[in-house]
Amino acid sequence: MVVGVLALQGSFNEHIAALKRLGVKGVEVRKPEQLLNVSSLIIPGGESTTMAKLAELHNLFPALREFVQMGKPVWGTCAGLIFLANKATGQKTGGQELVGGLDCTVHRNFFGSQIQSFETELPIPQVVAKEGGPPCFRAVFIRAPAILDVGPDVEVLADIPVSAIAIQKEEDSTESGKKVIVAVKQGNLLATAFHPELTADTRWHSYFLKMVPEIEVGASAIVSTSTTTQSFGGRPIIDFPIYQ
Repeated sequence: MVVGVLALQGSFNEHIAALKRLGVKGVEVRKPEQLLNVSSLIIPGGESTTMAKLAELHNLFPALREFVQMGKPVWGTCAGLIFLANKATGQKTGGQELVGGLDCTVHRNFFGSQIQSFETELPIPQVVAKEGGPPCFRAVFIRAPAILDVGPDVEVLADIPVSAIAIQKEEDSTESGKKVIVAVKQGNLLATAFHPELTADTRWHSYFLKMVPEIEVGASAIVSTSTTTQSFGGRPIIDFPIYQ
């Protein structure tokens, strides 16, 4: 099995390193014809507008849409989530082209600017049910988007209380107690607003790999790793970043 990682810009190297730790080959994808040689695709985090312009320059959008429509597994992280959404708000003037396929509306940079990036312990019960490990995942949000609404066929895998994050916005007071969605699955599509590739916990990558039909028989051979350990004070210690 070969997993493609869209390598126009962003954290594609980190995804390839995470796949390698699971014993799976990841290859960089920059041209439409390279999609013919991969069984699934990861669209990484990065600067979504820049990625969209480069994808347009290389005429990738038609091939990416066909890949999604063929039912092949595709996972978008952060900017990749924006790519996969059917609708995006909060975009720059003129907007950006989307691949689509994921029945949701995404707000670009929902959590604020670069300096408002954060990490949090995110409950992931559906992923834990399949991959085991601690009940929470140390999620890294970097100038992150959020999912505002989803269609009836979209499964919500994780959400986060807006009030739990110190977002310096004028409308903060009106959003107290509100939750926003940060991870979803719909058929062959997986999307996360955060960056699993920047941690040593490979459960999201393992979860995605098990979506590939060709490896269903051998899926149990893929063992995710969660390097959460306990300190002397009982506080979890997460080993990250892990880029190798």
